[in-house]
Amino acid sequence: MASSGLFFKDGKKRIDYILVYKKSSLQVEKRSTFEKNLRAEGLMLEREPAVTNSDIMFVKIHCPWETLCKYAERMNIRMPFRKKCYYTDWRSKTMGSLQRNMRELKSWLPRNPMKLDKEALPDLEETDCYTAPFSRARIHHFTINNKDSFFSNSTRSRIVHHMLQRTKYEDGKSKMGINRLLNNGTYEAAFPPHEGSHKSRHPIKTHGAQNHRHLLYERWARWGMWYKYQPLDLIRRYFGEKIGLYFAWLGWYTGMLIPAALVGLFVFLYGLFTMDSSQVSKEICEANETIMCPMCERNCTLQKLNESCIYAKVTHLFDNGGTVFFAIFMAIWATVFLEFWKRRRAVLTYDWDLIDWEDEEEELRPQFEAKYSQVERVNPITGKPEPFQPFPDKLSRLMVSVSGIFFMISLVLTAVFAVVVYRLVAMEQFASFKWYFIKKYWQFATSGTGVCINFMIIMSLNVVSLHLMERFM
Repeated sequence: MASSGLFFKDGKKRIDYILVYKKSSLQVEKRSTFEKNLRAEGLMLEREPAVTNSDIMFVKIHCPWETLCKYAERMNIRMPFRKKCYYTDWRSKTMGSLQRNMRELKSWLPRNPMKLDKEALPDLEETDCYTAPFSRARIHHFTINNKDSFFSNSTRSRIVHHMLQRTKYEDGKSKMGINRLLNNGTYEAAFPPHEGSHKSRHPIKTHGAQNHRHLLYERWARWGMWYKYQPLDLIRRYFGEKIGLYFAWLGWYTGMLIPAALVGLFVFLYGLFTMDSSQVSKEICEANETIMCPMCERNCTLQKLNESCIYAKVTHLFDNGGTVFFAIFMAIWATVFLEFWKRRRAVLTYDWDLIDWEDEEEELRPQFEAKYSQVERVNPITGKPEPFQPFPDKLSRLMVSVSGIFFMISLVLTAVFAVVVYRLVAMEQFASFKWYFIKKYWQFATSGTGVCINFMIIMSLNVVSLHLMERFM
């Protein structure tokens, strides 16, 4: 865009979302209606042409304070309203003194290189505050030191995205949402902007971080920081709770993979060291006089059993006595990983005050809500009225869904059967191949090409499923 920065041309209104469209697009009426309805909902829009392409136009969206408050209350977004008070008695005082003594003792020990420098991370106040669903009637109870920073960037983007999903562009119950406008070419892209550049001319140690994005890049999203713990509070602050929990799970999963990888490496080394002493491998490699039938009827000769010596040794690497122990270990590991992750998630849920977060996140699809808003029934779980889809309408969609599922299952089974048939045919063809190298190692050639075909089928089905998902979601 022509004007630099994260604000409108006046330098005061912050850009919360950006829409991109082409001037040559034919969906002018839908776009104008959509933007008119966005303004009616309280959003402020400003257009700006692209510098490098005259056909590209950006629509910058700003959500004012009043609109943020209205939709934060409507969406039941939890906001900080009071500092946490910690009850102290003789036990907590004793534990506090013990913790101080432990900190003094740890100061004499070598520093853990995996820990992040606390001086480099900002003090995020919301981690020390209680939260409650935002209410304009009780706005004076919330800790609003600055209106511009009370709602984080992720929360502002979430509110604007919520509005974009529920704004109509045509008359009709289901004619709404930015996703449909992206699919039909009205807009080319829709995204929230970053806080700024992730790079700086000055080193972070001497001049500090320019913004949270710069800090995340320097202390987290670089290859040089691969051994450091993740700054989960900062990730949550910048990207939101959902992304924060995802990276918390990813970090926990990666850490728990270390013992599994060590045991797997030990089992592999055990197979490597016992490869020559394996009874099965020795019998196959020493069978000089055992003649095997040819693998094909034409151009195939009799072969000795010891010609499969290398294949037997390679098989022993991944199929030996240690693999039984590894299978049992992985079953136990999976259970331990899941239970310990539940504990870790409970700690994060308490620290981030996300007890009711899953209930808040379960929002109905806007098109469904608009289409069936006239027919409501009480949800037996939540006790709240919600739109209800009649059974005949549900039955037709269920039949289409079930048919699609069975078609995809049959497609996968057909692909698996085709690969099996290919391996049977390829085994005979490679065994009678003219090239000596392929003829000698026909087992590896058959397995390798089979794996490649499997990979291509999986990637092709992936592309099909993604296309269907983007088309109908």
